[in-house]
Amino acid sequence: MQLITALIAAASLGLTAEARAAQASCRFLMPIGGAGEPVVEKRISPDGLIRRNNWNTDFAVDRAYASYRINLQSASSERGVFPVAAFLRFTDNTNLQVVNENLTLEPQQSRVFGPLPAVPGKRTNQVNVRVGATTMPGSIGFSYRVSVEGCD
Repeated sequence: MQLITALIAAASLGLTAEARAAQASCRFLMPIGGAGEPVVEKRISPDGLIRRNNWNTDFAVDRAYASYRINLQSASSERGVFPVAAFLRFTDNTNLQVVNENLTLEPQQSRVFGPLPAVPGKRTNQVNVRVGATTMPGSIGFSYRVSVEGCD
């Protein structure tokens, strides 16, 4: 039933059959330390000497996937420009940066990064998404929603 619902939803968005098939084979990953929902909503906080910023969100990878997809949506009422970086973290304590760009989003606009292929010979155990940086203090206060999907 979920597959049929996903296909109908994808068709209503005007996606191709190939995109619908790719969407149907993806599964949301859960954020580490989250409230049990796959989508995390955050507001970019300032960096500080005393308090930690909230720029990083980690998602647990529970099994091997062929690729990953990162979904980012503006939750602000104004246009925002902000830095986005994403990393695949591996069980051998190494990582690979897969996204590094300054992104401009209008209110409620979305951006999907991926598919980001898995690295052969490495086991991914986390996907880290970082939104915000000291180099762009103008991004402070921008609100967004983020989720990550593992795809077969």
